[in-house]
Amino acid sequence: MKKRLALGAVFLVFCVAVALHAGQGQQDKSKRPSPPATATVDLGGGAKITVDYSSPRVKGRKVFGGELVPYGKVWRTGANEATTFVTTADITVGGKAVPAGSYTLFTIPNADKWTLILSKKTGEWGTDYPGEDQDLARIDMKVSKLPALSENFKISFDKSGSGATMNFEWENTRASVDIAKK
Repeated sequence: MKKRLALGAVFLVFCVAVALHAGQGQQDKSKRPSPPATATVDLGGGAKITVDYSSPRVKGRKVFGGELVPYGKVWRTGANEATTFVTTADITVGGKAVPAGSYTLFTIPNADKWTLILSKKTGEWGTDYPGEDQDLARIDMKVSKLPALSENFKISFDKSGSGATMNFEWENTRASVDIAKK
């Protein structure tokens, strides 16, 4: 009986140690090769957009049009967990209506045009595109070349009046789309 109790106690201590170690790894996401990042913009009148993503690095690789992010295929638009797009008010993105709510953001990059996908399904791991039947909208994005290498993938907003431009920058590419309050 004492032997069973001792083995049970050792097993319990082991399980607690494993759980604590796993929890520490989950909590300190800043040490990941693609650390978490957030982009926000306040459009006024209670309209705020927040994008949470993970920021991968170029690390000497060919990013767009290569094996890392092939042209013409759905990309998770970042790394690790799926990129989230949350708006507190009804907006338009590239002229298409987007109701207040939470969405998962994907893209289809091409050399001269990108397609932004706002998926109604949330909570996926980053690579798990749920399919077109879950798309709220597919929106054309403008593409331009950056004047210098952008080592870190970055999502940002340029505010203008009651709207903004959402930019994705990485390697030598910028993809952008206009956003406005409804």
